[in-house]
Amino acid sequence: MPTPAPAPAPAVDEEKLNAFLGQVVTDLGATFNAVLIQIGDALGLYRAMGDGAPVTPAELAGRTGTDERYLREWLSAQAAGGYVTYDPDSGRFALPPEQAMAFGDPDSPVYMAGGFDIAASVIKDRDKIIEAFRTGEGLGWHEHHHELFSGTERFFRPGYKANLVDAWLPALDGVEEKLRAGARVADVGCGHGASTILMAEAYPNSEFVGFDYHQESVGAARTAAEHAGVADRVSFEQAAAKEYPGAGYDLVTMFDCLHDMGDPVGALRHVLESLGGDGTAMLVEPFAGDRLEDNLNPVGRLFYGASTTICTPGSRDQEVGLALGAQAGEARLRAVAGEAGFSRFRRATETPFNLVLEARP
Repeated sequence: MPTPAPAPAPAVDEEKLNAFLGQVVTDLGATFNAVLIQIGDALGLYRAMGDGAPVTPAELAGRTGTDERYLREWLSAQAAGGYVTYDPDSGRFALPPEQAMAFGDPDSPVYMAGGFDIAASVIKDRDKIIEAFRTGEGLGWHEHHHELFSGTERFFRPGYKANLVDAWLPALDGVEEKLRAGARVADVGCGHGASTILMAEAYPNSEFVGFDYHQESVGAARTAAEHAGVADRVSFEQAAAKEYPGAGYDLVTMFDCLHDMGDPVGALRHVLESLGGDGTAMLVEPFAGDRLEDNLNPVGRLFYGASTTICTPGSRDQEVGLALGAQAGEARLRAVAGEAGFSRFRRATETPFNLVLEARP
């Protein structure tokens, strides 16, 4: 039988090709800039420019104890990307106030530097992730580069600080009143303890315990609680989500971690068992629509990228390995909570980056 003739190659639209190549060049430049952002963050360059005053490379070098020639190249790259401005008449560079909020102030609600630590960590873990793709096996959270752990705290803490006490907890039915009067709270998957400590600072009459299976993160959380002056009402223990101790909790929280769990149904079933009769579970998850096409946008791109390299491999490393992914969406999460035994479930509030979900017995 004669071999069929190959199908003709599809015609290339040169305008579309050039537009796509422009996008690729932008992405490649952004990849290099991720390292430059880490350099600027580590050396305090953004903070040194935070007053907005224009500086020459030599002046910035004098402020930061760094080399002028390297700074000239770094500033030029930052100007090309729009991260700083450049005045050709004076030869000076400046950090606009909007960019300073994103990179110069760790307490800003839109501080983004930690996200680049997360991105750098998965690049360093590339070979492990490639092997997971080949084998279908998982890659545990604890197996990642250490920048992931600190970067996650730095990335999520500003959003928690801006929203948790002022918006998210008040959106839950009757929870804030309990916290002010004195409640028992378990923060499951607490990581370095940012969420736990923020709640403890706001509600001194309540008692908080953070649980995480990652021992190094538990140690970092204990140190952070001491530094924050809340160690008298906050404790941290190493425990998995399906095994943490205690019962009769008024509130159990899970911040950006349920989708990472191998058995989220089992984890929520344990949460339900640990709650008091009128207790509440608060689930903070990455913002997502219920359909793939709802998430084909810049936020979805970011979360799908993290999900591919961190969340899905992490779930696959655990029992069941359900692999919800960071773009599970409210409907899927509702189904998981229902299977675990929760009878009431609602979206309490949201931000462009977060779904805040309330589950009750």
